Amino acid sequence: MANPKLIETFPNPAPQRDYVIEHTHHEFTSVCPITGHPDFAEITVSYVAEKNCVELKSLKLYFHAFRNEGIFFEAVTNKICDDLVAALAPRQLKVVSNWKGRGGMTSVVTAEMTPRAR
Repeated sequence: MANPKLIETFPNPAPQRDYVIEHTHHEFTSVCPITGHPDFAEITVSYVAEKNCVELKSLKLYFHAFRNEGIFFEAVTNKICDDLVAALAPRQLKVVSNWKGRGGMTSVVTAEMTPRAR
């Protein structure tokens, strides 16, 4: 399973302001746990940082760690959301996984962490 310890952070340069940070990984891959066939997705992470921001190379390496994992779309999306919330403790965060078509079906899965009271 992808190790959340791969996720590195750096200090938010503007913690006094709510601003949206959005990163999209266009070449996400994992493996269907039933068929063993590869699954391809575009993963978009949007968040409002509190104290920390995610370092992009570490995020890429974290995403690449799913490459040979047998995992369902829903589990991937929720794991990414949970791991990023644990690493960043953001004000809010949303992960959208847009899965490429296979067998005539496409899927989009969205997981969110709702804003916390400050």
